Amino acid sequence: MNDFSEATAFAQAHEVPWTRDPAKEPDRWGVHRDDPPPFNRLRGPVHSRGGVSGVIRLRGEEVAAWGEPDRADLTFSVAKTYLALLAGIAHARGMLEPAARVSEQLPGIGLDSPHNRAVTWEHLLTQTSEWEGLCFGMPDQVEHYRRVAHDPNPPGGKKGEKRPLRAPGTYWEYNDVRINQLSLALLHLFRKPLPQVFLEEVLRPLGGGNDFRWEGYDDAWVEIDGRRMQSVPGGTHWGAGVSIGARDQARVGQMLLDGGQHAGQQLIPAEWVSRMQQPCAIAPFYGWLTWLNRDGRLFPDASRASWFMVGAGGNYVWIDPERHLVAVVRWIDSAHANGFVKRVMQPLG
Repeated sequence: MNDFSEATAFAQAHEVPWTRDPAKEPDRWGVHRDDPPPFNRLRGPVHSRGGVSGVIRLRGEEVAAWGEPDRADLTFSVAKTYLALLAGIAHARGMLEPAARVSEQLPGIGLDSPHNRAVTWEHLLTQTSEWEGLCFGMPDQVEHYRRVAHDPNPPGGKKGEKRPLRAPGTYWEYNDVRINQLSLALLHLFRKPLPQVFLEEVLRPLGGGNDFRWEGYDDAWVEIDGRRMQSVPGGTHWGAGVSIGARDQARVGQMLLDGGQHAGQQLIPAEWVSRMQQPCAIAPFYGWLTWLNRDGRLFPDASRASWFMVGAGGNYVWIDPERHLVAVVRWIDSAHANGFVKRVMQPLG
């Protein structure tokens, strides 16, 4: 029997220094504080969080849980991967081809300029779109020269300064505004609220979804087929986003480990799940809205086959096909995330 007590104790001893209540200490919570004004503010709801929580599953069974694994907390950019899953569902329905230009399917939603017309679904899924414009009043420029912890080649400019754009598909940039444009495009593709699709097509079939929420910015509303719908962000950079429990995150991770299948039902096409793990040609550390460990740089103590969903505030979902492992850890200080990974690996040999 594998003993993960050292790993769980380590995680709980290294909580992220963010305040647990953003209302009480707004200057010690979130990533919007790093944006240039007037974009350094929240645009959607946020809520207090719990302490360090997590779940470990091995060979399909839960073998460890700690903290409050069923508490629905904000999960920041883990939600990006959920957008990739929704795109996979659309693909399974014949609604989306990765190489197709989004503007040809969905004119009039912000991709009609000469520059943006070349943007494909795959560009958006790999963060190489170089899309330019405003998404609910937020310019793509606010994320120019953004640095993120796991980028091996961080940009040299000052965040928010105008950067010369490249042709779509030729430059990788972690850009939450472009992710929100992808979400808006998926909303127009499904023509129904994305939280509803995700709940019905993924979480409920997995036996989860209790207390799950996916909220949008206060002003992110559109009308489709005469219905008013809220577009949701792929994170919590400016508030809103996905609130979900660690146990549900582990269920999603297990489904991906199993090739998109659960209880004999193919929720996400197996080939789509496989493609999510393939390196982007110009950013081999990144797949389709997932982080890869092919060279061991992301997590030196994890297997090279491991892949991750990563969110600010120390939110990680780790999938290791070699060890038949899914591990979720929430609100860990990211400086100690590899220490957690190392201690999970030790009992596995």
